[in-house]
Amino acid sequence: MVDTDEIKAIYKEIQKKLYYMIPEKWTKLYLYASITEKAYAVPVGEMYFYYFPKGILKKNPVNVYEIPTKFNLDEDQYLKLVKNLYSSIVKLRKIYKREKQKLWTNITISIENFKFNIEYNYEALDNREESNYERHILWRYERLGLDINSFSKKDKKIIEKHLVENNFNTEKVEKYSEPLYQKPVKNSFDYQKPIFESIQNADIMHDLESEEYNISNQILANIKKQ
Repeated sequence: MVDTDEIKAIYKEIQKKLYYMIPEKWTKLYLYASITEKAYAVPVGEMYFYYFPKGILKKNPVNVYEIPTKFNLDEDQYLKLVKNLYSSIVKLRKIYKREKQKLWTNITISIENFKFNIEYNYEALDNREESNYERHILWRYERLGLDINSFSKKDKKIIEKHLVENNFNTEKVEKYSEPLYQKPVKNSFDYQKPIFESIQNADIMHDLESEEYNISNQILANIKKQ
């Protein structure tokens, strides 16, 4: 695992962006991102994250792609923030590539109990039998601690099949943990104005329109209905 000041600076960058993108108080968060490359092809990947709102009655995780609708935000502008967050993850992988380290294919980031945790996974995603959709469902079940009965009939069958086959990911992962850059106690933007006004600068919005990686936004209709 690469562990340098440059890498740690990117971890802090990711934390800042995540705090900024959630317009309410929350207790924990889980993010999945992948990057795959094929010979002579543009690298592609996907990313999604879920957070658990703070409050006794708010127990269900919120999908990042539901935030614009939930809080009446401009979806196109918000998806630029999503893409910008993904660009930070791309930076991590580029460092691994530059340092001639074994390239990970996907990561899971969690923030809970005032700790930032990241798992690097090296499984060959192209060789796995499940689709991206199925992998998303299995990740949600495994990482978010959701009851299997909270899933749709179709998704429940996907989980049950993998439980029977004991086919959850058992690949070796590398783990890193550190205290939070800052405690996510207060929302990091002003509710009284568009949240995008204060970030139109070269540092935060750099190269959004020309990003070389394609990201699938995972807006899945049946997931949004759950």
